[in-house]
Amino acid sequence: MAVLLVTGGAGYIGAHVAKALALARHRPVVYDNLSRGHRYAVRWGPLAIGDINDADRLDAVFRTYRPAAVLHFAASSEVSQSVRDPIAYWRNNVAGSLTLIERALANGVDRFVFSSTCAIYGTPAHIPLAEDSREAPINPYGETKLAVERLLRSAAAAYGLNAVALRYFNAAGASQTAEIGENHVPETHLVPLVLDAALDPTRSIAVFGTDYPTPDGSCIRDYVHVDDLASAHILAVEQLLRGGLTGFVGLNLGSGRGYSVLEIVKAARRITGAPITVTLQPRRAGDPAALVADATQARRVLGWEPGRSDIGIILRSAWRWSLRKDELSASELA
Repeated sequence: MAVLLVTGGAGYIGAHVAKALALARHRPVVYDNLSRGHRYAVRWGPLAIGDINDADRLDAVFRTYRPAAVLHFAASSEVSQSVRDPIAYWRNNVAGSLTLIERALANGVDRFVFSSTCAIYGTPAHIPLAEDSREAPINPYGETKLAVERLLRSAAAAYGLNAVALRYFNAAGASQTAEIGENHVPETHLVPLVLDAALDPTRSIAVFGTDYPTPDGSCIRDYVHVDDLASAHILAVEQLLRGGLTGFVGLNLGSGRGYSVLEIVKAARRITGAPITVTLQPRRAGDPAALVADATQARRVLGWEPGRSDIGIILRSAWRWSLRKDELSASELA
């Protein structure tokens, strides 16, 4: 059993990883400022409240818990917001990560798993996207994630840091027991928005662009179940703890199968039995027509398999969480 610091562990993906760590007999210590995360999602280990830009607070947490590794999820992640307020994104995602990496090394922690994104690639020249694809982010969110990857690579070369950056495609789904799931405020992700529209017939789903070079004209994305993402983090951190991974490694995490926006709506109608109204809107600037992962390297390096990333499994798990969330009070969801 290892004590592991999970920054941003009160958020969507971080909470699922904390749960998976506990099931793997590790002790996750969640470090979160609760600006986007939720107290109810921290139930598999202690919660230390703090900001990743607070070096003194980080030092105190490192001294108290003596973690063997850091799993870093504390980041701002809304693309459109990053365009409106890039300074906030550079301050939190880059300056905060710099402080965290510096304090981890100062406290003798040289194993690090980073929550990265396919947004570092920008508009792809070809599909599927492999790790050697050109890195050309088209928004501040992607730029900040790429900057942290480059920082980790430099720290690995200069200080002996051992780091794995896991580049997610579209995280989706919820805990199979419906304990935790997506609960962003405001919500910007397609799957929970579609399911919210299934629960409330006054809502509709905006489909941005119907003239893309795809079979039905809407954008195609690679959806990966959050539990599959969690399993990749367990494999990565356990390899780091065994000394099986050294230096810097960047890996894609995706199912390798793309679904269009309209396919997601159609599948959600089938699963929920709700009509789900759609409104057609013009394309959004910067939205690539398709993003699909080549996750061969994650399979080879980690032995990872996205076994729950069928879109039916994803939507059914997210629907169970949506029904439960709809029954919970605001105080229970705080």
